Amino acid sequence: MVDRDLQKQVQNALEWEPSIDAAHVGVAVDKGVVTLTGEVRTFAEKAAAERVALKVYGVGAVANDIAVHLPSDLKRTDADIARAALEALTWHAEVPPQVSVVVSDGVVTLIGTVEWNYQKDAAARVLRYLKGVRNVVNDITVRPHVNVADVRAKIEAALKRSAEVDARRINVAIHDSVVTLTGNVHSWAERFEARQAAWAAPGVRTVEDRITVVP
Repeated sequence: MVDRDLQKQVQNALEWEPSIDAAHVGVAVDKGVVTLTGEVRTFAEKAAAERVALKVYGVGAVANDIAVHLPSDLKRTDADIARAALEALTWHAEVPPQVSVVVSDGVVTLIGTVEWNYQKDAAARVLRYLKGVRNVVNDITVRPHVNVADVRAKIEAALKRSAEVDARRINVAIHDSVVTLTGNVHSWAERFEARQAAWAAPGVRTVEDRITVVP
């Protein structure tokens, strides 16, 4: 798909998503890399635009340069945001208690250590919908307490089980709890599923995703 056609497909996808005001989001495409620009009212809307763009067939990567300009009715002090963030994290069943936050000018930074990547993702996900948040920086460290010898075999088995992934096109290497994925897939969604399968294995500390999207 040529960049001009891909640009139109992304624009159509953004217009189809009711949580996004697509009129305020610009789309540029260069060799399959989509750059989003413009201004939105909430960080949740910015995150939604990125998620929608990544799901479009042919998109290899997204650079999200959208700015968040909060209207007066959504602005909150950093102290209010910090209190709301801590309460939201406390009530989320997937987030362990050792996760904490730092808030500066509406930017929430998550810090702490967890055993699983899904816990790190859950912490960031719950905060993007809070009023007053302009950005979320996820500095949580994944440090598992287990190190299974057959992690590679478990990941390869998970890839084969996935209906979304052609496991024959993906190579898995592991060193010191760091998993490196290489190969090529037909869509970003397939690449995402492969990365999620790797993160799900016990003992994985980091996943280096070097998979190429070749539509």
